[in-house]
Amino acid sequence: MEVKCIIFDCDGVLVDTEKIGNGVLLSMAAEHGFEMKLEDAYRDFNGRNLKECFIHIENAIAKKLPDNFESEYRERSFEAFKTQVKPMEGIVEFLNKLKIPYCVASSGPVDKIRLNLEVAGLLDRFENKIFSSYEINSWKPDPGIFLHAAKEMDFAVKDCIVIEDSKAGVMAGISGGFKVYGFANGYNNEDLEKEGAELFSNYEELNFLFQV
Repeated sequence: MEVKCIIFDCDGVLVDTEKIGNGVLLSMAAEHGFEMKLEDAYRDFNGRNLKECFIHIENAIAKKLPDNFESEYRERSFEAFKTQVKPMEGIVEFLNKLKIPYCVASSGPVDKIRLNLEVAGLLDRFENKIFSSYEINSWKPDPGIFLHAAKEMDFAVKDCIVIEDSKAGVMAGISGGFKVYGFANGYNNEDLEKEGAELFSNYEELNFLFQV
């Protein structure tokens, strides 16, 4: 296929945030009796609506989390993101070489996407090309956010590819009719491949595809 537009997920694809966000969430959840290994959080939580993650925790501990749990998580994670977020290895060089349009489509709120891109030094590359599930009330694994991004970028699904690192994200891309490349990080390889993604482990592996 001729790729005319690339739709990037944000966390774990453009910016190295998954360890930070999951670490804060697991630390807070542990205060309420929840236990989970970080690698399991990568598999079960990445790419999903935050409220779904909270429901998972509540079901495991058989009680409701405090009403302020989400606001507290947002506050703690934002503080961590402000100092710890970095661009994914190789992404800057990859974007520098791209000669086709691209955008970001994420399950996160716009302010979180913008914060992480800004701290990582990538925000200027994605101005007016940021699409959030919160804007359309559709979260992965529903394909809505990717279909929305393609439409807003004025490209047909067949002309776009999606780059994802989560099971939910790959499911969303595949069900939307996109070709999906899965960023394998050692924790997600089997899940991404099982859902139909073509795996890659660094951006150099994709260079030959998009220098058009």
